[in-house]
Amino acid sequence: MQPRFEIAEIISRLGNEVENLGLNTWQLRTLSAIRRCRTASLGGHVDACDGCGNISISYNSCRNRHCPKCQGHKREEWIQAREQELLPVPYFHVVFTLPSEMNPLSIPKPKAVYDMLYEATWETLSQFGNTQGLKMGMIAILHTWGQNLSLHPHLHCIVPGGGIDKNGDWKNIRSDGKYLFPVKALSKVFRAKYVAKLRREKLVTQNILDSLFQKNWVVYAKRPFGNPKSVVEYLGRYTHKIAISNHRIQKIENDTVTFGYKDYKDGSKKKSMTITHAEFTRRFSQHILPKRFVKIRHYGILSSTWKREKLKNLQEKLRVKLPKQNEKQTLLRVCPCCKKGLLKTICTFDQRGPPKEYLMGKSPKAC
Repeated sequence: MQPRFEIAEIISRLGNEVENLGLNTWQLRTLSAIRRCRTASLGGHVDACDGCGNISISYNSCRNRHCPKCQGHKREEWIQAREQELLPVPYFHVVFTLPSEMNPLSIPKPKAVYDMLYEATWETLSQFGNTQGLKMGMIAILHTWGQNLSLHPHLHCIVPGGGIDKNGDWKNIRSDGKYLFPVKALSKVFRAKYVAKLRREKLVTQNILDSLFQKNWVVYAKRPFGNPKSVVEYLGRYTHKIAISNHRIQKIENDTVTFGYKDYKDGSKKKSMTITHAEFTRRFSQHILPKRFVKIRHYGILSSTWKREKLKNLQEKLRVKLPKQNEKQTLLRVCPCCKKGLLKTICTFDQRGPPKEYLMGKSPKAC
């Protein structure tokens, strides 16, 4: 179901006022790409169905990772690749959160703050794994937002419930289904490692360092996944998620926008918030990651280097039956007319628009 309102409309209504929000050039370029996504300004293509022959005209996508209309294709391809790497072992979902005291530094120096978040998280898990004599693994996905678009940096981590011992064999850490490490202990080690990095880089004052140690940092461990398939389903929801989807926008008026959110501090009640176009765009822009910043990172036995050299041997030891790997294709290329055939591009066009013969309805077949 297509959403009634889009982020692109809010940016368009704001117009030249976006220049007064104090955004950097990369953020402005990203907003421009989202505004022009699937419009005539990006050109387009004419597709024909290889089944029913229907002709369809589409405008090009911006393919920006922050665009709410451009994540489906990338998400499906990424998930298909991960399905080939799953192991028949327990997986856990762990969330590492930075305290709000880090927000003032996250805005001017996002790369430094977020890189240290990844590093401290992996060092913490590795340390606990080493005490068991195991090499562990982790997939970490950065989210920087709260439900109301506030700045709330945290890592969603998928962690196998065990690791590889010195003989190269898999070993589960727990067999009772509970999380493999004490969450309170993880929190303290995570805090110590992150603050140590801040001190080394001299990014904050001693007063801020002292205040960080006075707070309990949040590490949240959810129940283990039911099976490897549920891991993949989880990945589909979280990997290519952006700060807010078009579906959450409830109303756009001359100067304001209303969107829905869950208030977790009030029992996860569903509420609505109305703010100006400028404030919405400012909040949304806080979550535009730096250029070439890697959002999804793999560590340990889930890193690309380890998987390339040793994953196949481990899967053989664990007698893994891999799903058949088909040629990459997503549902986005299925014909909207017959729902069976695949679309093949027969013509591309620039900002001037599609050839006149297609606009005049001279197609082999139309639904």
